[in-house]
Amino acid sequence: MVPRLYVPSLDAGARTVELPEEEAAHLRRVLRVKAGAAVRLFDGRGREVAAQVTSVGRSAVVAEIGAPVAAAPEWRVHVTLAQAVLKGDKTDDVIRDAVMMGVAAVQPMLTARIDVPAAAFSRGRRLERWQRIAVSSAKQCGRAVVPPVLAPRALKECLDAPRADVALILVEPAAAPAPDAGGWPRAGAPASALVLVGPEGGWTDDEVALALSAGCRPVSLGPRTLRADAAAIVALSVLQYIWGAH
Repeated sequence: MVPRLYVPSLDAGARTVELPEEEAAHLRRVLRVKAGAAVRLFDGRGREVAAQVTSVGRSAVVAEIGAPVAAAPEWRVHVTLAQAVLKGDKTDDVIRDAVMMGVAAVQPMLTARIDVPAAAFSRGRRLERWQRIAVSSAKQCGRAVVPPVLAPRALKECLDAPRADVALILVEPAAAPAPDAGGWPRAGAPASALVLVGPEGGWTDDEVALALSAGCRPVSLGPRTLRADAAAIVALSVLQYIWGAH
């Protein structure tokens, strides 16, 4: 396979580009690419081009920019996944899968029952890692858009943000409405959607009440209890089935 490289500085008018150090190091040390090798470059904002490596040096790797190429199509629904922060590296997995599924943004959330100390978010190191995971996932799945991973916010702050056309909160089966009382949205894709997924310990009653008062629709993924790190990708799969995947 032709390597795909993330080059946010890709200029539409340039003929050559020096690759970012992380991508250059990957070509030199891992792929051991030589001058003349074909690569594809994308800027994270939707542009992707064919390119050819022209020089591989210790200080820089340079590529000649070629013709535009088609990247994987984007989901026409602008979906923001608001995921409660999970313990260990489980949030990493959620971000990787959410980017693969085509979300437009990932919003980590701080909720009452998260099991992650506040110090874990000091100096932005965890956020930087999440952003790198988003880039890596976009490279792997063929997207030319790298969705932002936003700084963690409290649930109320997420609900106070500009409203999406559809807002859903995943709840336990007992808290979901009866099948004939609403639930999952029907066909007819909205322009935007917000999907809220709770932590391992679930939502508190107050959090569910707050989300419902803000206009969120409660939905359930069925009678079985899923892992917190699996719920998001299942929910996104359901929505892609309802609204279409692109």
